Amino acid sequence: MNPTYKKLMRCYDSLRALTDFKPQLALVLGTGLGNFADKIRVVQTVGYHQIDEFPISTVEGHKGQYVFGYVDAVPVVIMQGRVHYYEGYDIQEVVLPIRLMKLMGAEILMVTNASGGICERFHAGDLMLITDHISSFIPSPLRGANIEELGVRFPDMTDAYDPVLRDIIRKTAQKENIPLQEGVYIQLPGPQFETPAEIRMARALGADAVGMSTACEVIAARHMGMRVCGISCVSNMAAGMTGGPLLHEEVQQNADQVAPRFEKLVQCSITAIARSI
Repeated sequence: MNPTYKKLMRCYDSLRALTDFKPQLALVLGTGLGNFADKIRVVQTVGYHQIDEFPISTVEGHKGQYVFGYVDAVPVVIMQGRVHYYEGYDIQEVVLPIRLMKLMGAEILMVTNASGGICERFHAGDLMLITDHISSFIPSPLRGANIEELGVRFPDMTDAYDPVLRDIIRKTAQKENIPLQEGVYIQLPGPQFETPAEIRMARALGADAVGMSTACEVIAARHMGMRVCGISCVSNMAAGMTGGPLLHEEVQQNADQVAPRFEKLVQCSITAIARSI
């Protein structure tokens, strides 16, 4: 048996000893959305440290736990704190939590994050529906021997972000009068912010927003057959766009200011998605 799969199953057995909750949808909370999990009907929380061999989030502001509960009537599992490649974990460790949520029963994954705006039409505080991504600058989580129990060797990524789910989020934003940009997200390794030259490169490649997470998670989810959608909070304009330096504190502050609007869009979208399936 593949060692990565064996470890995944050990984590699954450890988690199932703690909870039998079966989610319909999995949600990954990015910077600025960390408090969303506190506002749902919580059934149970499981700290990452309680799960055998589970990677621990080390980023400030990421609580590091699964939250099980209901958004309206929709059973969800929420990652309150994700694991990043720049924290020093192998890419297989980074996507392990995503794979685990699929094994728990989640068929849909909603990813959220904070990003730097590359598109010149964007402004700090915008919300962006992710239409596609560029992941060429990070290792693929599917590298190495394929785990046949999870998916096929060469999964299609034509519609990595499900067109039907994207349309639901788009219509939800319109209904709730929430302005929503759309664009391509690029994941770079981090943890340093990008240079102005790297941002010019990303723009030339077709990226509209940049961050240090998400794309690898989506690849792992699609490999397992999950339907995926994503929303990014443009918490700042990327390097070279304004002439000023980039600070993590600024990213966090701007994301926190957008949080009420972001939370409303996520909650209403989850409800609308559940009605459609």
